[in-house]
Amino acid sequence: MSSINTISAEKLARLVGTPKCPALVDVRTDEDFASEPRLIPGSVRRPAADPSGWAGEFAGRSAVAICQKELKLSAGVAAWLRHAGVPADLLEGGVAAWTKAGLPLVNAKKMPPRDKEGRTVWVTRARPKIDRIACPWLIRRFVDPNAVFLFVAPPEVLPVAERFGAEPFDIEDVFWSHRGELCTFDVMLDEFGLRTEPLLRLATIVRGADTGRLNLAPEAAGLLAASLGLSRMYADDLEQLEAGMLIYDAFYRWCRDATDETHGWPSHKAGT
Repeated sequence: MSSINTISAEKLARLVGTPKCPALVDVRTDEDFASEPRLIPGSVRRPAADPSGWAGEFAGRSAVAICQKELKLSAGVAAWLRHAGVPADLLEGGVAAWTKAGLPLVNAKKMPPRDKEGRTVWVTRARPKIDRIACPWLIRRFVDPNAVFLFVAPPEVLPVAERFGAEPFDIEDVFWSHRGELCTFDVMLDEFGLRTEPLLRLATIVRGADTGRLNLAPEAAGLLAASLGLSRMYADDLEQLEAGMLIYDAFYRWCRDATDETHGWPSHKAGT
């Protein structure tokens, strides 16, 4: 049974990937992290030795402290966070319990280098439609919640990547791009180790919409229509990205929780 100020792996897994997920703070020692260089999706690494120095960045939201086995590190960090006014729990059983439950872990070795503020920085072509919104959604929700995305003219993607230390994606001849019949979203699921059933279902929809194969999933046509509509509504790519996050949040929750639900009219008849 969970004790006060703890959250089980199963309960946390229901929050991961959703807008209501608390800040996930991995405070494992460098030694523990080196032995298992994978992260609970959406978590960020912070040093357990100095929680008072970084606790303020989580002001205004709740947090979950994560260590290897739910011992003194996460308990102490959660207490420090609460002292700083951040409602904080610790993950029951730590990363060990999460792993034992068979829940996904992000391959940290595949993550790009971080900038001086600890963020991954990505760059792609301007005027995004599908893959270039889906991939940032995936990264923000499951890989790096603080990720920065730069949208530039196609000829400038690689020069900007080199000059500003950004990771190029969804252009030809780079690592994070289409491979055969797979789109960039598929590739990210494979490389980061995020091949969960809901995300794979979403990937089929994204692939169908992004590559003109609407027969891959009935929902692909709807995603294409919504994506093209967003591209007409917003002239600013970053504003479009923020609006698109809600679209993918909705599609993900359908993929995870609502594929068996139907809807008809009238849904309720008088006297029944």
